[in-house]
Amino acid sequence: MVKIHTSPEEFRIGYITSMLEQAGIKFVVRNQFLSGALGELPPNECWPEIWITDDEYLDAAMEIVTQASADVIDTGPWQCLCGEENEGQFGSCWKCGADKLGS
Repeated sequence: MVKIHTSPEEFRIGYITSMLEQAGIKFVVRNQFLSGALGELPPNECWPEIWITDDEYLDAAMEIVTQASADVIDTGPWQCLCGEENEGQFGSCWKCGADKLGS
């Protein structure tokens, strides 16, 4: 088993694991429920970790992590043409559905 990623951002963990599932790469998420230990342990010790179960898929898994990191970039809040304020990681407006690039 090899650890391929750790992050305090649950959306990023979920995104990477869904991409691994689609690629057929088996994995385990560790520390998923360790947030209750915050304060007793250093914060980064409590972050969820993604481990792949077969070292043979390390290169493919790392490519997925790289792609997922490039795909999910929080560029800060943005305002849609409809006037709605959206968080940076969202690619479309939650209110009207307009694409971020078209805003």
